[in-house]
Amino acid sequence: MRAHRLTALSLLIGLTLPLPVLADPELAARLDGQPLPLSWNALASDRYDIELSLAPGQLQLRMPQASGEAVALAPFRRQPLGTDSIYRYEVPEAGRYRLIVETGAAPALRLLPIKAAEPEAATAVCKPWEGGAVEVTVGDVFRDGQTLRDALSGATAVVRNGQVTFQPATGSDGLLLLEAAEPAKPAPRDWRNAIVYFVLTDRFANGDPSNDRSYGREPDGVEEIGTFHGGDLKGLTKRLDHIASLGVDALWISAPYEQIHGWVGGGDRGDFRHYGYHGYYALDFTQLDANMGSENDLRALISEAHARGIRVLFDVVLNHPGYSTLQDMQQLGFGALRDGMAEYLPEHWSAWQPEVHENLHAYHNLVDYEHPSWAAWWGRDWVRAGIADYDTPPSSTVDPLKGSLAFLPDFRTESEAVVALPEFLARKAQTRAEPREDYRVRDYLIEWLTGWVREFGVDGFRADTVKHVEPSTWAELRVAAERARADWARANPDDPMADEPFWMVGEVFGHGPEASDYLDQGFDALINFDFQKQAVAASDCLAAAEPSYADYARRLAETPGHNLLSYASSHDTALFNQLAKGDLARQRGLAAALLLAPGAVQIYYGDESARAFGPTGSDPFQGTRSPMNWDEHERPEIAGLIDYWQRVGQFRARHPAIGAGTHRLLSSGQPYAFARTLGDDRIVVVQAGASLTP
Repeated sequence: MRAHRLTALSLLIGLTLPLPVLADPELAARLDGQPLPLSWNALASDRYDIELSLAPGQLQLRMPQASGEAVALAPFRRQPLGTDSIYRYEVPEAGRYRLIVETGAAPALRLLPIKAAEPEAATAVCKPWEGGAVEVTVGDVFRDGQTLRDALSGATAVVRNGQVTFQPATGSDGLLLLEAAEPAKPAPRDWRNAIVYFVLTDRFANGDPSNDRSYGREPDGVEEIGTFHGGDLKGLTKRLDHIASLGVDALWISAPYEQIHGWVGGGDRGDFRHYGYHGYYALDFTQLDANMGSENDLRALISEAHARGIRVLFDVVLNHPGYSTLQDMQQLGFGALRDGMAEYLPEHWSAWQPEVHENLHAYHNLVDYEHPSWAAWWGRDWVRAGIADYDTPPSSTVDPLKGSLAFLPDFRTESEAVVALPEFLARKAQTRAEPREDYRVRDYLIEWLTGWVREFGVDGFRADTVKHVEPSTWAELRVAAERARADWARANPDDPMADEPFWMVGEVFGHGPEASDYLDQGFDALINFDFQKQAVAASDCLAAAEPSYADYARRLAETPGHNLLSYASSHDTALFNQLAKGDLARQRGLAAALLLAPGAVQIYYGDESARAFGPTGSDPFQGTRSPMNWDEHERPEIAGLIDYWQRVGQFRARHPAIGAGTHRLLSSGQPYAFARTLGDDRIVVVQAGASLTP
């Protein structure tokens, strides 16, 4: 096997390699014709990578015996590589890229965008709107004599000689949302026009205070950065009317299944207790976390959402379970303490406090990670964890598929080995996890996750950390989810969503609006990480979004089945309110910039109400997960902001052309105007100038 691999490598790079020395790939690179030095990192005997900082231009990659035409290289795609290969990649913007070369039996390369360069200060595109009426040419979109309505003001006007004149509403920032006053029959819904509302359930609304301290979880009495705040499924259900008022037709909720019971040290400095309130530290994929509520609460949420035309998406994780904690060790009986440490701990281990000179990471000093009783946890056949006799995972930057994210245990989803049910789950009192014959790790995970679809009618998945799980496993999950969806639909034929197909969107961190191989692995859409960079400028002046709008619409038209999910705020990057420095005019402008974008869009809870960045400790992302600011919703300026989001959101919801239609620029100056058309559905958007501070 080793000799065969070396022979393939020798053929690839044109060298005869003496054992055991291996040579770097002889791949030459040029950017716009200028040589680009490559200094390879050896990841394994047949795998190399390099990180490149590239400016916009054409990147050419050439093998030693290259001849013929260069082949276009697509980002994220695994490209077979031969000795006579030439590839080119059009670098769209400055940023960091990772080039990976495999030199084994099946040589290949991949180019992964890592991070775009920090955006420069936006150049002003439009002047402030001065409050006057606006005349717009709409003759190519609407016919003469047709009555149009502005969705923001409710005013109407008749098209004369291909033109129409409107006075933008007070507080509209000169924005007009024009539609036929008497539209044709409602256009069919299109997922490319979806408005997805994303909530971290624990931070949204508390409908049942009795479950706030489930499993013995306690507040920390300080800033409550990483503790459970009390939000639950009942609270979500009570707030569905608010969500529906924004035109939302899909609700993405943080993973509600059972999380680790205890806490780990939060942030780099271990300066707060960090629980799994966000849903990414799974303990039992078959049970609802008690903090979220009961199964009846979940049924009520989905039923009430469906009655409002809202689909419910679960956040799902295939890459990792949660950490081990003192509380879980004590309650579930796995792992071991170091000799003498039991006397050092209080009756309830989770109540342990560090010494003055320690931080919360110091709890690890109490634990004997070399003890064989760690086999009673997930087990070495299930995860790589680097404790006891578990294999140590590499960094996720070294091996995206088998590496560890944030030191979390890495599921062996790629393994073909048959595994037994983990011991702690086999003896857990409340679980639906049952031993199966001939099941691999991924078979259990897929059964557990799709069980929520089959039993409760979950409408889709938002898949976490997609690039850290092999594509074939995602494809298997999708097939199983569709079977589960069909089973649920047969059992619930009267549900309003019984005929709706399953939908799956993936988080490939750093991915932009482009189509890629992930769309062949069960995904209907991928999250678009590019839009957030443009959101601040576009919120001040919508014309700043024109290049992106045109690009997104073109990509959607050119690639059937392609979709993207654009956002301006998220739990893993930043709140728009941070980027806008609390400017409510920009927060209002964001409603237009985001909700008028081609492709599906995601509102992060509180975008519509200027939710503020919260306490964050030594983890800069915790502040993006602050509690929903319900108590501010009655303030006149916040109530007006919400009303604005509602009007724009409902306009989008009425017109699938906004997300799925052809985009055409009507005027690039002032006013800025564009049209979107999809069959008989057509709209015109006009902005007379930059936003005005209220």
